Amino acid sequence: MTQDSGRGLLARIDSPSDVAGLSLGELGILAAEIRRAIIEQVSLCGGHLAPSLGVVELTLALFKVFDLERDRIIWDVGHQAYAHKLLTGRRDRFPTLRQLGGISGFPRPCESPYDHFGVGHSSTSISAGLGMAMARDLAGEDHNVVSIIGDGSMTAGMAYEGLNQAGDMGLKYVVVLNDNEMSISKNVGALSSFLSRKLSGPMITRFKREFESLLKQIPRIGPDLAMYARRGEDSFKSFFTPGMLFEAFRFTYVGPINGHDTAALIDVFKQVKNMDSPVLVHVLTTKGKGYDPAESNPTFFHGVGRFEPETGLAKKPKTGDFASYTEVFGRTLCRLAEKDERIVAITAAMPEGTGTSAFRERFPERFVDVGICEQHAVTFAAGLACRGFKPAVAIYSTFLQRSYDQVVHDVCIQNLNVNFFLDRCGLVGEDGATHHGAFDLSYLRHIPNMVVMAPKDEAELQRMMITAIDFDGPAAVRYPRGTGVGARLSDNPRPLALGKGELVLDGRDALILAIGSRVYPALEAAGELEQEQGLSVAVFNARFVKPLPEKQILDLAKRFKFVLTVEENALAGGFGSAVLELLADRGALDGLVLRRLGLPDRFVEHGKQKELRAMVGIDKNGMKRALLEASGLKADRPRRARD
Repeated sequence: MTQDSGRGLLARIDSPSDVAGLSLGELGILAAEIRRAIIEQVSLCGGHLAPSLGVVELTLALFKVFDLERDRIIWDVGHQAYAHKLLTGRRDRFPTLRQLGGISGFPRPCESPYDHFGVGHSSTSISAGLGMAMARDLAGEDHNVVSIIGDGSMTAGMAYEGLNQAGDMGLKYVVVLNDNEMSISKNVGALSSFLSRKLSGPMITRFKREFESLLKQIPRIGPDLAMYARRGEDSFKSFFTPGMLFEAFRFTYVGPINGHDTAALIDVFKQVKNMDSPVLVHVLTTKGKGYDPAESNPTFFHGVGRFEPETGLAKKPKTGDFASYTEVFGRTLCRLAEKDERIVAITAAMPEGTGTSAFRERFPERFVDVGICEQHAVTFAAGLACRGFKPAVAIYSTFLQRSYDQVVHDVCIQNLNVNFFLDRCGLVGEDGATHHGAFDLSYLRHIPNMVVMAPKDEAELQRMMITAIDFDGPAAVRYPRGTGVGARLSDNPRPLALGKGELVLDGRDALILAIGSRVYPALEAAGELEQEQGLSVAVFNARFVKPLPEKQILDLAKRFKFVLTVEENALAGGFGSAVLELLADRGALDGLVLRRLGLPDRFVEHGKQKELRAMVGIDKNGMKRALLEASGLKADRPRRARD
């Protein structure tokens, strides 16, 4: 441990082994310092505050008991890993959290040898941990494997597939269930009710303690009666607490344990680390622990932007007064549902994040939060659609990836009117590679029967929503994270003509074919090329990736030698690929110089959206460079006289 006592305990923690040497009192001091450090940094850069504050004592207890040089710890999702990062040699880099070139907001093996598995989506930790446990045994090793999973993540089917296999294999393996009764929004479903705290509340706990004390006072037989009562309590608990469920999976169930009692956690972990079969430790925590604003509003502070640490009040970003795409979607869906009682809103544990919380308040009988069960959400929607309803599945692009088979098998093969409204498409920013919506155009456009749209602004989003809902078949509308451009909204949006785009700016020298969020930057690029280079650039808003506006694109391609496609999606299989395939199939590539801009064939790091778009070359400057290079012109070309 580095000698630096003048700056507190945290400043002297350089590796997990430094934590193992601390006393219980020092661990309490360190917990307070960790919370201060997390609150201070997240207030400056945003991040997952409440989840990380809730597991500080749990993290310290794990580091105290387990040897991270040998043992493997897997954090599910990774929202909870800020304390872990501070204690594993990244304290000095913590101010770079979620910033371009800085450390990730999630565990990443390439970032630290103590990040034993890369995470970002939920419910993967049990399967990954079991794989590591089997690998350990096959290699003849003897270390521990510990997976920490939240109660929200435990609602997903994948978690139970892992539990089922782990119980059947019977390997030495520890699962820690972090139960705070919250995932991102309040947990829903029968399972979340099952994972409740009712039997561990202060009233019941006090009653059990006083009753046991009373029994022990009975002469001669008192201690035996207390022992039988305790055994009876264990039997009672096995029927009426989660113990019954996990014992059915052949796990030894331990808990529930107060997740903020470091001494109790240490004692339990010392016991379970020596068990040679699967064990589940049920830990009760408070999301946002130690910071009153986060404890009182854990949903807001789950993933929060910059805020004032003294008050918890959000610092308004400098984005103008325009509504976000998410807000426009939520309001429009409510308006459409007023007129059409067949519209049902579905989300997967993200009512606030997807903008469906207002729908939940106004139409509770037509709103369903399925929990972190994206596969179920899609097939559930298919069931509604086959009976004449119009389900609106509001989901982040990156999470719909988990439901690809259901989209194909249960929706598109049957050509059902299921509407996918995909938020956070393209580069989402600081959450990085696991959360970028980089692939939806590619993995949706090749599916038969599917219609795929992307709006240039919030007004066009409204029109695409009604287009999707009115279309008798599966449709997807993808839109970016963040605010719109201030387009005028309609109380009665009109549907769009299927497969038809719009020429938003005509020109003579070059053509930009743009989709979605890249249309307005394309207009900016065209305007600056006109001013700086005298180039006359046309901009076409495709609107549809499928069906592609084929006739319009073919007609435009005949007029120009230089064509640029631009999208905020992976280049492989995306919008540009669709245009290239069209032109090649119709023999329209002769004499044409075509360049495609989009996301490269690599996973894009975390950083601000503006920074990332510039880095991959899909901002206005990237478009200008691409057109100038394609045409053989230089940036310093003097402006030409108009014809």
